[in-house]
Amino acid sequence: RSVPPHALVMGNPARIVRYLGADAPKAALVAASAHATQTSLAVRGVTLDRKPVIKDLRGNLSVREFGKGLPFIPKRYFLVHDVPTKEVRGEHAHRTLHQLLICTHGAVAVVVDDGQSRQEVLLDSPELALHIPPMVWGIQYKYTSDAALLVFASDLYDPADYIRDYQKFLLERRAHDEQRS
Repeated sequence: RSVPPHALVMGNPARIVRYLGADAPKAALVAASAHATQTSLAVRGVTLDRKPVIKDLRGNLSVREFGKGLPFIPKRYFLVHDVPTKEVRGEHAHRTLHQLLICTHGAVAVVVDDGQSRQEVLLDSPELALHIPPMVWGIQYKYTSDAALLVFASDLYDPADYIRDYQKFLLERRAHDEQRS
């Protein structure tokens, strides 16, 4: 298949190794998110939320409460798992839908892009949750073999809400920004 916009591929067969302009989190961001409950990223509207894991001899517990501490009340969820590490998921934006991504096991890299800024976030702990608001392009890749990505969505599935072409996303994002200013 074609190489997605801003992707750097290597090997035969080719696989995506990173996205240009989406540098991995800087040490300052990692340090800030380690101590803060919520960190705003360079991409407009995207936040990384941290809730502590409650450790117990009987097993660890991660908690998020609907209606309290979440940026929206979810209407559906889905779980992405058993993804071959060379595969890329996402590669789309939503017009109105919010998503909250939590990697419950393993790790996955997420690239968020608002048409002006692009950033990569490593979700490698259930204490981290990435909020992706509407009109932000999202890509998930570099899944570890044991990764399980839990995604909460603000609405029911609607194929008309998806923007699957990056150039069309850029046009709609510009129109969206012009309407708001």
